[in-house]
Amino acid sequence: MNDGRGFSVVQPAAHTLSAVDGLSALLVDYHLRTESEKGRPVADAAALPDRYRLETEDPDHAFADARVLVALEDGGTAAGCLVVTAPVDGLVEIKRLWTDPASRGRGVASALLDAALAHAARSGAHAVRLSVWRWRTGAISLYERFGFAVTESWDERAELVCMEWAVAGGSRPSRPDRHVGEGS
Repeated sequence: MNDGRGFSVVQPAAHTLSAVDGLSALLVDYHLRTESEKGRPVADAAALPDRYRLETEDPDHAFADARVLVALEDGGTAAGCLVVTAPVDGLVEIKRLWTDPASRGRGVASALLDAALAHAARSGAHAVRLSVWRWRTGAISLYERFGFAVTESWDERAELVCMEWAVAGGSRPSRPDRHVGEGS
């Protein structure tokens, strides 16, 4: 879907994530920034915890059971990404929403969220959940504009805010115009 903002949101074919130009770099940036914000900065992708490093080195394997959505610049380079887990007991989870800092403010995160919520509705999920670090206030505001509400935590990490969006009749709620958030 290209909406005239210079990028399109795609779901790369199975086993092609590693070939998406810039996707691994986005995931590295996401994880390096997150580790730094948690007070555990690491020098590079090689120093990331194993499960995060796997996502950056072999996203096809790491996200084998999930849908990965990528916002591609008109030139084909990844400007943003988002992962939607497979439904479990009627729930899907959004993970790894991240926009390249140079591409922020153009609606990349909003377009990725729109695509993810449409996918969730088509998949038969009754709710979409996510967790976001408390200090990522821009991302929390973005999720709230999309109709997500803070809910009881399912995660033991104290600094995470857990949020949920109810799929009502298979359609997304109408929202006012939004700007891009920082990712979760």
